[in-house]
Amino acid sequence: MTVIRVRHHVNPLADKYQEPVAVPDWRSIYPDPQRPLHVDIGCAKGVFLLQMAELEPEWNFLGLEIRRPLVLQAQYRQCQAGLTNLHVMFANANVSFRTLITQGEGCPPLQRVSIQFPAPWFKLRHHKRRVLQPQLVEDLAALLPLGGEVVVQSDVEAVALDMVSRLASVHAFSQDPPDWLEASPFPAQTDRERVTLSQGLPVYRARFVKTRGVAP
Repeated sequence: MTVIRVRHHVNPLADKYQEPVAVPDWRSIYPDPQRPLHVDIGCAKGVFLLQMAELEPEWNFLGLEIRRPLVLQAQYRQCQAGLTNLHVMFANANVSFRTLITQGEGCPPLQRVSIQFPAPWFKLRHHKRRVLQPQLVEDLAALLPLGGEVVVQSDVEAVALDMVSRLASVHAFSQDPPDWLEASPFPAQTDRERVTLSQGLPVYRARFVKTRGVAP
């Protein structure tokens, strides 16, 4: 496989990222589309998802990534591993998440969402480029079932606090536990998580559970 140099960040507000993706026939994607679905938003090369799909075969996994070259790498790795409970798509989650989760034949039942080490966009004027925007938070609250989970992680405390603040502002979610998680709730790690921990640096993690219903 040819190694392609990939930009660390792309501007998700650019016109070329505003087109909703086509919704696949989920019955042709997953052998059993009614297994619970875990969506990893910003999955990069899919390292975390490949591990998860192997470790939790009773789940279906969907990776959404806005950098197309990384999607191609993730798809190649999935094909090489022969994993049928994993699918990776080129998509802007803030544009396509609701459509993907609510449309298409055999749409899988959403149960868990992770957003891990997203682009920090440090400058205040760039905060609108961060992945967890108000509409996406509303979609998560509306589309997750009661007991559904959102897990966020970052090695940048300000970014983690921003995600926590946005999720906590919606009455549908309760933070559980009410402070940072001491360890990841997942049996797999992202590349960034592994490197951060190997350097002895902190990772800020939080888990939110949907405890109240809202209109879809």
